[in-house]
Amino acid sequence: FCTPCLQECLKPKKPVCGVCRSTLSPGSRALDLEKQIETTETTCNGCNKKMYLSKMRSHAASCSKYQNYIMEGVKAVTKEPLHNTRNFPNRFTFPCPYCSEKNFDQEGLVEHCKTLHSMDAKQVVCPICASMPWGDPNYRSANFMEHLQRRHRFSYDTFVDYDADEDDMMAQVLIRSLRDK
Repeated sequence: FCTPCLQECLKPKKPVCGVCRSTLSPGSRALDLEKQIETTETTCNGCNKKMYLSKMRSHAASCSKYQNYIMEGVKAVTKEPLHNTRNFPNRFTFPCPYCSEKNFDQEGLVEHCKTLHSMDAKQVVCPICASMPWGDPNYRSANFMEHLQRRHRFSYDTFVDYDADEDDMMAQVLIRSLRDK
């Protein structure tokens, strides 16, 4: 859960479960779950020693064979980068197209341009758009300030998966639109 949603669920007047929204009683423990953890046996995947679930955490912290088992799993699922990262544009910091001051995040660039370049009518390439997969690094905006205020009120990476192709994104949008009805 994100912090604002969780805080909403835990307001002092009526704390509720974040999933089902039923009222939480303060200080109540899930005794049935505790009992199940105390009485369920498991086996350490590292050393094959049998123990109750309640002891597994402390055992795993000291069992070198278990730690090796975990590291092998991490290595198995860790993939080498598919692409050379130098081929991808930086989508997190941008230079000012007017004065070439560097390392603005999107909001910082918008604020910088509003403060220092609001009267500059020079046609410039939007560095944010130019860094996008669909961006044209040669397109000069006729009114860059208006473009910034209309197109860059939010961060694209909140809404866009740069690694998904257009067909996948369209399918996701259609599925979500049907789910939201």
